[in-house]
Amino acid sequence: MALQPSLRPLLIAGRPDAPHTLDIFLDYVCPFSRKLSRAIDNIVKPLVDIGGKYEGKIKIIFRNQVQPWHGSSTFTHEAGLAVALVAPEKFWSFSLILLNRQDEYYDIPTSTLTPVQIREKLASLFVETGASVNEVNAFTELLKLKGTPNGGVSVTDELKYTVKFSRQNGVHVSPSVLWDGILANEISSSWGDAEWTQFLAQKVVV
Repeated sequence: MALQPSLRPLLIAGRPDAPHTLDIFLDYVCPFSRKLSRAIDNIVKPLVDIGGKYEGKIKIIFRNQVQPWHGSSTFTHEAGLAVALVAPEKFWSFSLILLNRQDEYYDIPTSTLTPVQIREKLASLFVETGASVNEVNAFTELLKLKGTPNGGVSVTDELKYTVKFSRQNGVHVSPSVLWDGILANEISSSWGDAEWTQFLAQKVVV
């Protein structure tokens, strides 16, 4: 499983030793990513979780896909990574809330906000996961600019890792999906039960 230790919470379903891997590259402010996230949560994840048909056979990894043509994409992905570090068990629930509320982070709604104000909005969103005061404070600290003029924030290294991973795998847009490390271009954000059932039946061989 290609994940640096600090990003293990990006494994959102399945066991780390599962033989098959579904990597889902999502951008928090991409409407098609929102559609795919709902299919993953409602259709695929239950099949992979405990008691599901493919328990122990598939793991699902969330891959942060920053798309810089969306102005707030970087800020939202920093927030997701900060949650992964301070409250790993809340990462997927935060991601779903953010994807479902992504309209608030589109270009026009955020055009008059400063980066600090956008991060404050994201902290309020984190509260909706049931995060404690200590977790929210830790989240906020991770998203504070460092002392140097161009040093980024405390999750910048994790953000760099996710961007490099996408680039080396030739992933340019969201949503994109890898099955066992190979781009599965046939997978669509519009897939429902029938398509996912057929795909998994054909692909899972153990």
